[in-house]
Amino acid sequence: MEFTSLEFLIFLPTVFAIYWLLNRRLILQNLFVILCSYFFYAWADWYYLLIVLGYTAVSYLSGLLLERTTSTSWRKVILWSAVAVNLSVLGLYKYFGFFISHFNRIFAAIGFPLDWPTLNLVLPIGISFFTFQALSYTIDVYRRDIPATHSPISFFAFLSFFPQILAGPIERAAVLLPQFQRTRTFSYGQGVEGMKRILWGLVKKMVIANNCSVIVNEIISYSDAYNGWCHMLAILLFTIQIYSDFSGYSDIAVGCGKLLGINLSENFRFPYFSHNIREFWTRWHITLYTWLRDYVYFPLGGSRRGFRRTLINILIVFALSGLWHGAALTKIGWGIYSGICIVVAIFLERISIGWDSYTKENRKAYRMQPRHTGLHLLGSVLLTFFLVMAGWIIFMNPSLSTTAEFIGNIFSTRPNLYELPSQTVPTLCYVAVFMLIEYLFRNRRYVLDFTPAANEGAPAIALHNWQKWLICWALALSVFLLAGPGNTFIYFRF
Repeated sequence: MEFTSLEFLIFLPTVFAIYWLLNRRLILQNLFVILCSYFFYAWADWYYLLIVLGYTAVSYLSGLLLERTTSTSWRKVILWSAVAVNLSVLGLYKYFGFFISHFNRIFAAIGFPLDWPTLNLVLPIGISFFTFQALSYTIDVYRRDIPATHSPISFFAFLSFFPQILAGPIERAAVLLPQFQRTRTFSYGQGVEGMKRILWGLVKKMVIANNCSVIVNEIISYSDAYNGWCHMLAILLFTIQIYSDFSGYSDIAVGCGKLLGINLSENFRFPYFSHNIREFWTRWHITLYTWLRDYVYFPLGGSRRGFRRTLINILIVFALSGLWHGAALTKIGWGIYSGICIVVAIFLERISIGWDSYTKENRKAYRMQPRHTGLHLLGSVLLTFFLVMAGWIIFMNPSLSTTAEFIGNIFSTRPNLYELPSQTVPTLCYVAVFMLIEYLFRNRRYVLDFTPAANEGAPAIALHNWQKWLICWALALSVFLLAGPGNTFIYFRF
């Protein structure tokens, strides 16, 4: 069920009303959340609900076994068995065909054709997200960072919570699970915030992402018919599209959670206003990159094993990030490109600090220094945006050959054979207004947050209540009048 569908417009208010009629009845509320979540997920295909149930059962039972087992060796067996089951299911559906087809090509190229059969399995929606969420719970219990959960009702609600089951945020048990273990009461302020988050998420998705996709798809589909300027326009609009699409989903998910008294993690913090590439990756898809940091980067040694090993660990993490995004060489290539950008930034930082003075304390002091003012600040933001946009060229193409072809077309001076879609100019106006609004609210927790930002010391936006309501109604009207075609969120495919 899509957040932007008519079905969800009926589903959410119904869930909201019944949910709060069960106020202070914790078990009944959690049972209702489970039933609604399973209905929501099964709306696409009930068969894949069995996978969610399997993940939940394996994670719940492994947590109990880990808590009751004192033998270190047996605890490792339980951990790796649970990890193997979860990753095997993910690998079967998402990566089996990819690796088999490439093995066949490699062996055929050296004269040993294998012709191993591939499986044409339809990827279950959201499997990459709830797999990582299930894994984090098992690993945290193994590390004794959290206790195992004994209530199956609370645990099933945690792993199936419908706002974030399809495309995140990837929640940690330590953050989300306790919220299903305590009584929740309705808060008017939290409900208003939830509605604002949903509204801005719908604007991002339906007005910005959907309209951008029309132009991007037109130029990509008829790539040879457009010149370099049009290809540059396509990558610019794709850069806006993928952000507004994915962060729009996250905003709606967070908003739905707040309507039900549940606080979900922030997944984006205005990433396109980052001052450098390292800052960008602390603002983009936050829950994925903190997951990779805690469960991959740190176990590999992080930055504790020397400078060279640190750079290798970074490249490994970003390559895995690319693979997580899709079973394609371009996704892996995008991940490696992103890792290389970080590595280059670290090299430049080490040169600036001094090769032999590159200690943790000196790095912290260096990053705290105010180095950007005026045009320098603008230049650093634009450079970061350009580096990110260049990476999306690799990400958006289905193969390395089409990526090379797209890059070649950027430098084409041939005349256009077709005219761009009629909504190109209006879409550029929407994007300009969208980025302006995001810029104005960049120091606050979310767009339409009219309170001061505690961490930035930003002043409150001086508006009367009627002006705030007017802005919200204008945005709501734009969803109905300016929405582009299409509903499916990009990240459902990952």
